Amino acid sequence: MKMHKKDSKNGIFDTDRTFYAFHSFNRGENLSDNVLIMGSMNSNQIVEKTAMAMFGAGCFWGVEAQFRAIPGVLVTEVGYAGGAMKNPTYEDVCTDESGHAEVVRVTFDPSKVGYAKLLEVFWNGHNPTTLNRQGPDIGSQYRSAIFFYSPEQQAEATASRDALTAAKKYPRPIVTEISPAPDFYRAEEYHQQYLEKRGLASCHI
Repeated sequence: MKMHKKDSKNGIFDTDRTFYAFHSFNRGENLSDNVLIMGSMNSNQIVEKTAMAMFGAGCFWGVEAQFRAIPGVLVTEVGYAGGAMKNPTYEDVCTDESGHAEVVRVTFDPSKVGYAKLLEVFWNGHNPTTLNRQGPDIGSQYRSAIFFYSPEQQAEATASRDALTAAKKYPRPIVTEISPAPDFYRAEEYHQQYLEKRGLASCHI
């Protein structure tokens, strides 16, 4: 397994022309300065650049499933971000006292899927007008959030929010947080691809 340092302010990563296998990160390991490419020894396709995005949109089980279905998304990880506690556990986050949001970190191939598409899935996949709540799930860990990795992502996220507001898509104001990507703490393994492992298509929301 080879890891390559980020060399672009745009959250895009360069790799050499090598195939990579899936690497299961330990909880709390931060991928923000590295890149993971998934490849197949039977494939002739080589991904040369990847980018990352991070979203909070309620319970991360269903949110991850939505992003995993997008062609061009290479890796998804659920975890915790935006709080003060180091290496929080699920139990810590569920107290609504750690300050973290449940998030999904997405590694994608920008030549196959743009950030605008990820934003579209984000907006359509939850209710961005309910503060610290998604359906029956209540607490700041369920807040709507876009954590950006570059000024370009910030601009796109802000523009998309403003366009939805101008179009009056929602009856109430959008309360989505748009902030720089904080430290990401990978959630416990049983949370990863939770719905997929159980043959479920979506959460209750």
